[in-house]
Amino acid sequence: MPTIQQNSVTVSEGITIHPPKRLLFGPGPTQVHPRVYQAMAQPIVGHLDPYFFEVSQANQRMLRHVFGTTNEWTFVISATGSGGMEAAVSNFVEPGMKVGIFANGFFCDRMTEMARRNGADVVRFEKPWGGAFGDTEAAEFIHREKPKVVMYVTAETSTGVFQRGEAICHAAHEVGALIIADCVTSLGAMPVHVDQTGIDIAYSCTQKGLSCPPGLSPITVSPRAVEWLQARKSTNRSWYFDIKLIGDYLFVSHRYHHTASATLFYALHEGLSLIEEEGLENRWERHRQAHLEFVKGIGAMELEMLVPAEYRIWNLNTPRVPEAVDDAKVRATLLKDNGIEIAGGFGPLAGKVFRIGLMGPLATSDHVQDFLARFGAALRGAGYKG
Repeated sequence: MPTIQQNSVTVSEGITIHPPKRLLFGPGPTQVHPRVYQAMAQPIVGHLDPYFFEVSQANQRMLRHVFGTTNEWTFVISATGSGGMEAAVSNFVEPGMKVGIFANGFFCDRMTEMARRNGADVVRFEKPWGGAFGDTEAAEFIHREKPKVVMYVTAETSTGVFQRGEAICHAAHEVGALIIADCVTSLGAMPVHVDQTGIDIAYSCTQKGLSCPPGLSPITVSPRAVEWLQARKSTNRSWYFDIKLIGDYLFVSHRYHHTASATLFYALHEGLSLIEEEGLENRWERHRQAHLEFVKGIGAMELEMLVPAEYRIWNLNTPRVPEAVDDAKVRATLLKDNGIEIAGGFGPLAGKVFRIGLMGPLATSDHVQDFLARFGAALRGAGYKG
């Protein structure tokens, strides 16, 4: 199987940082391209240095392309994807506001918790984990509840479900609601099309489809949402995640807000440059083809996918665990014998699915075929007869 180069670093008192070589086929973090590591090795500059803002502005430009938006307010927050979620909620959800959430997995539940902590009156349209929402029922829910904010997850990492958003966004706009979309797993590996879909606020992370280390959360805000935010009367309960302050720091006054990591900004710049060089649509197609090849291989093993074909995430696959097979044993064998990391299900899907990511450098035919061979061997070692 092709390998990804890793370096060791010696620090004080004879301690050596020498992580084991891994192939990250889990839901995240995912494999980091060697060029991204090289970018991270460059000297840091201060968070108020003109060069830092040059990199930041380049990142903003490339992120607009990947998000599929012309939104001026497109930048990164110094946080993981959950920080992006918290920023979206804390800025656009006020106490007493009705918030409608499409709930079909773990991260929809996290949205719910954050909205409630911000004082929202939450109404949920619930599906079992692994389910998706049809256009008609989604619109009916929004027209019935008439929330001020609608939230949904485009690619639910806990289940492998991709949720189309056009009908959700259209209905939300008809009732005057803002739409917040979680693009944590989809951005960079699947089409997001923020403007075309009608999303007002979208956030993501760097460690999945963008194939960078964790630590930054890209976010984009529509002019409509900016206008709403500027007119907001109540004070955001979060100072750190106040995107008016962050936006002013990053692309207006450059006044100090927080100490952003130049190293992570370099990494994102290189990751986005790789996407630009490959071509965004080419990258989407590479992930789609890897997904189709994976599903074909899973079928040859007589395994089933949890999610129907039309709702599957390309870069995060959830095959069902065969009966009488211990998924933890399979995962442990892959890690011990091959240095391959995958994840299991949790919540209602604990022990029922594997969560297997095909992202970035690993979304290739060679990697898929090598993975399938080793996955099949681990399954047989755990007693699978298929």
